[in-house]
Amino acid sequence: MSEPHLILGLGELLWDVLPEGPRLGGAPANFSVMAGRLGNHAAILSRMGRDDLGLRALTALEQLDGTPADPSFVQLDAEHETGRVTVEFDGGQPSYTIHRPVAWDFLELSDEWIQLAERADAICFGTLAQRHERSRETIQALAGLTRAECVRVFDVNLRAPFYSGEILEESLELATVMKMNDAEVPLVMELLGLNSPVPKGEGPFDKLRAGSGESALQTDALREGALCLLKEFPKLGMVAVTRGGDGSLLVTRKDWDQHPGIATRVADTIGAGDAFTAAMTHYLLKGANLSTLNEAGNRWGSWVASQAGAMPVLPATVQAQIAGAIEG
Repeated sequence: MSEPHLILGLGELLWDVLPEGPRLGGAPANFSVMAGRLGNHAAILSRMGRDDLGLRALTALEQLDGTPADPSFVQLDAEHETGRVTVEFDGGQPSYTIHRPVAWDFLELSDEWIQLAERADAICFGTLAQRHERSRETIQALAGLTRAECVRVFDVNLRAPFYSGEILEESLELATVMKMNDAEVPLVMELLGLNSPVPKGEGPFDKLRAGSGESALQTDALREGALCLLKEFPKLGMVAVTRGGDGSLLVTRKDWDQHPGIATRVADTIGAGDAFTAAMTHYLLKGANLSTLNEAGNRWGSWVASQAGAMPVLPATVQAQIAGAIEG
């Protein structure tokens, strides 16, 4: 029996402060929990304060069913507090107030982390944890230390005002897989200076900005954007675009696949995109085709969206049912 894949979630570990109370989260941590639940050795590489919220975070991770994400590599910071995000909802969609500075702004390039990166089968990082120069340097250094065959997932996850064209470009020069949502596509293209080749106001990106309801035009625009990114960044092998309840689009240089989404009664959307990314990465490491990657991402993303919080309890029966739907 082969060893489980080593998958690293690198960046923010924080508390989402919701109207009903705090829940543990942060995109890399959410990603790691789902990757671990799918049978991988998933580790969270983050940093938290030596405070009550930090201790509660470790306890919460250890109490998750089966401890799916390894918390033993989380760094402790005596000077900065554990990260918090105040979350408010409008029509089921979250808005965020991200407090700073916090411990995960000061990730350190430790020998322990370097050794993990050199063995990793996959690593996932985003833009938010790169808002401070210290963590930005650490994240990019670790991604650069991974093996050539390591899947390096750049989950864009834009949170204003903590992103820039420079961060996007530097991250894409390292990544082999890029994931973003459809609302982020035109902004990403604009920040990178990758414009549509047709006159302004008439191209597919302009239709995206205008929120066109024409599905075919939307799909064409998203594919055009993905192909443009693949052309611009040679290491990039696949672009994934999630579309909320309308599914997702996966694009490589040679092929593409569109998924219509899974009908879901949404509790909240926190962590749904991270579950999509983890499931996609898990099946990518197994050598699955684009259709299976899309099915896996949508199945797990929709399940998390149907639950409250980013790390809901996962009954074994539910896990078996979803795995069967993906692989059956």
